[in-house]
Amino acid sequence: MPDPTQPSATPDFLQHDRPPVPDIVVPRGLLPFHLHQKPVRGRLIRLGPLAEALLSRHENHPAVTRLTGQALALTAGLAGALKYRGSFSLQAKGDGPVPMLLADCTDAGALRGYARAEPETLDAALGVTEMPEAGLLLGQGYLAFTCDQGPEMDRYQGIVAIEGATLAEMTDSYFRTSEQLRAHIRLACDRTPAGWRASAFIMERVAGEGGIDPALDEEAQEEAWRTALALAGTLTDAELLDDALPSAQLLHRLFHAEGLAVDRPRPLSYGCRCSRAKLAGVLAGFGEDDLDHMAQEDGAITMNCEFCNLAFRFERAEVRSSG
Repeated sequence: MPDPTQPSATPDFLQHDRPPVPDIVVPRGLLPFHLHQKPVRGRLIRLGPLAEALLSRHENHPAVTRLTGQALALTAGLAGALKYRGSFSLQAKGDGPVPMLLADCTDAGALRGYARAEPETLDAALGVTEMPEAGLLLGQGYLAFTCDQGPEMDRYQGIVAIEGATLAEMTDSYFRTSEQLRAHIRLACDRTPAGWRASAFIMERVAGEGGIDPALDEEAQEEAWRTALALAGTLTDAELLDDALPSAQLLHRLFHAEGLAVDRPRPLSYGCRCSRAKLAGVLAGFGEDDLDHMAQEDGAITMNCEFCNLAFRFERAEVRSSG
């Protein structure tokens, strides 16, 4: 099979083949759960080797890689709540050393993301602390959560100011202000002996209606939530990132005495959706003068996919503007 990043005899608009990226699926990457007849539901996300495949595509400082891994795990967890075909994306834009952070995940679990860092300002941040958290890396700006329900439906987007030291705190602020939802979020990402690993634990307090014990009044429901919070607070990064500890067993450690019910696990996969055809369509939107400016001395135009970090080469003579 020819390399789709390189020119070939096949017209560009027909080349929808997957580029040479890892073909990785984690079958039990997302595990939903709830506590029987209590106002608690959640999702445990563990990317396993998928984290290494996604994060190793870019040569970033470990602090930036850690933030990207947290964003990927968080986005996979939030996409796990989708009840329609589409995708969920997280985007952060700020004035800090990492002015752009983006991750998205489809309802089928196809996951991708990247972070763009500014070397000079990153060096200044590293002078303050060796492993800066999200607040210092992103600076002042906004965090956008977007649900894309496909071309037939309007997109739903929630935007909040970047507030908090960590990405988990920023997301909790979004839940409280935009969704009026109480949640507990823990994110972990680190390089282990097996490579980069990333995980997210998301727990929500649901309304006291369907599925809740009618004998539980509001005070009893609140007590059940506080108990779940206390138990979730014992969770450690080491547990979240341990490949040898199955997700169901980890949840059992936390909630076995609270009526734990584990739902059907969902797969997560390497989900960059770039193709030569898509990028050719982007190029066609530019004018002839712009295309000439993009062309290198050898008469070729190179476009990079930010997600998979692959360079697609197009012969300028073969690219025609549609404008």
